[in-house]
Amino acid sequence: MTKPVNLRQYRKQKARKDRAETAQANRVTHGTPKALRDAAEADAARIRAELDGKKRDDS
Repeated sequence: MTKPVNLRQYRKQKARKDRAETAQANRVTHGTPKALRDAAEADAARIRAELDGKKRDDS
């Protein structure tokens, strides 16, 4: 016979895990200074523009 499973414990574990994931995402979003976010966004835009300029036109 198997051991009885306490579903309440599993629900609590899942809730803790979900809250930890949400907290981690919030730390990334809200923990970065605006200057760093803007710099990263500018770098991404520069890289996108550079790649778009290197595309071939196969029409």
